[in-house]
Amino acid sequence: MLREPELFRTLLDHLTVQVSEMFRDPSYFRAVREQVVPLLRTYPSLKLWVAGCSAGEEAYSLAILLCEEGLLQRSLLYATDINPRMLESAEAGIYPIDRIAGFTVNHRESGAKSSLSDYYTAAYGRAIFDKSLRERIVFSDHSLATDSVFAEVQFVSCRNVLIYFDRALQDRAVGLFRDSLCRQGFLGLGSKESLRFSGRSSAFVSFVGQEKIYQKAVPT
Repeated sequence: MLREPELFRTLLDHLTVQVSEMFRDPSYFRAVREQVVPLLRTYPSLKLWVAGCSAGEEAYSLAILLCEEGLLQRSLLYATDINPRMLESAEAGIYPIDRIAGFTVNHRESGAKSSLSDYYTAAYGRAIFDKSLRERIVFSDHSLATDSVFAEVQFVSCRNVLIYFDRALQDRAVGLFRDSLCRQGFLGLGSKESLRFSGRSSAFVSFVGQEKIYQKAVPT
């Protein structure tokens, strides 16, 4: 692995979890749309961080949601992962056409205000998502285990990543999210994740408990 970089990339594919889909858990995205977005509207510009973005499905989902809510043109999304092969795939914005039916159902159930087909072009068994979405997303290598905060953001979405970490690494990651969020910024986790037992739990308050959306607590 020290002498053959491509071998390490292949090993990393096996060691990292790459399962995701667009608008996964639609009720989460509905909660973001209905309860978080009204507060995000109060900012003149927005920065969002999708940590552990895999092949980009969640980043594109949030970009589409922001577009539907009229916020995309003043938003910048940072989508990060430790797997360079997945980042290349995410930046291309190309998915097999047989996945689109499931994405479309999720999108509709998330409270969509448009058709998902408005955002991609289908050809040769693939769906290519629009350049207008990709232009608002910065895909970058970042490790929650070793790297530090790189920007101040209003929203962090890190879903179904912490469940693969031990307690110490979970606490480190949540600490990064806390330090990157602006005053009263928002953190979204996966449906099986919680801050309840985290050593950083006091840094957040529950905002939409059922959907695991938290808000950064105001220091007392």
